[in-house]
Amino acid sequence: MKNTTIRNAIIKSARLLVDDHGILSAWLDLDYGGSGQRFGGYGLYLPKSFTHHNQAGPNYAGHFIWRCMEIAGVTDWSRMAGKTIRAEYADGPIIRIGHIINDDWFNCGEDFQKMTAEVKS
Repeated sequence: MKNTTIRNAIIKSARLLVDDHGILSAWLDLDYGGSGQRFGGYGLYLPKSFTHHNQAGPNYAGHFIWRCMEIAGVTDWSRMAGKTIRAEYADGPIIRIGHIINDDWFNCGEDFQKMTAEVKS
């Protein structure tokens, strides 16, 4: 595994949006104090018009939103901005985000793989 860096970050904004491809996604814009980075961008939901739409598939959107709120320690998505979290990255995208005090980490890629495997089994 590559060397990783863990830094404290303040959430500047939390956005839910339909990207330019028509897919629901979400982003957390993080401020490290002098620099920043974004976490998210996963396809959380495909509309019915997409050939890969699967109503029986995992609830990626709900899981992503829930885990981000848990990590930030909020019960309202609109209160994400200003919360401090931890971010782990290795020469590029953020691998996972973590609660600022508790040993609670959210690795979106790993979680989504597990969710997909559970549906297939």
